[in-house]
Amino acid sequence: MAIEKTIVDDRIEVVGTYKCLQIRTATIITEDGVELSRSFHRRVIEPHDDITTESAEIQGIANATWTDVVKAAWATAQAEQIELEATVHPSE
Repeated sequence: MAIEKTIVDDRIEVVGTYKCLQIRTATIITEDGVELSRSFHRRVIEPHDDITTESAEIQGIANATWTDVVKAAWATAQAEQIELEATVHPSE
């Protein structure tokens, strides 16, 4: 009776203008090869995030989709958002 726990990124999607990566990680529990349970965790990686600890597959997808143009557009959008928030919610 061997119980095993396997964790795998089972879905990786590239979404939106800034090519954010949506990653679904499955945690699978099996006993003697029969699946007992499966649960999911989702996360998003954005163009400014550090990907050095990600799997080679995720790094490859990020490097292929996050071109200099995409990274520059992301940085511009973030700067504009910060500026907008500063005008809407000025410091007290």
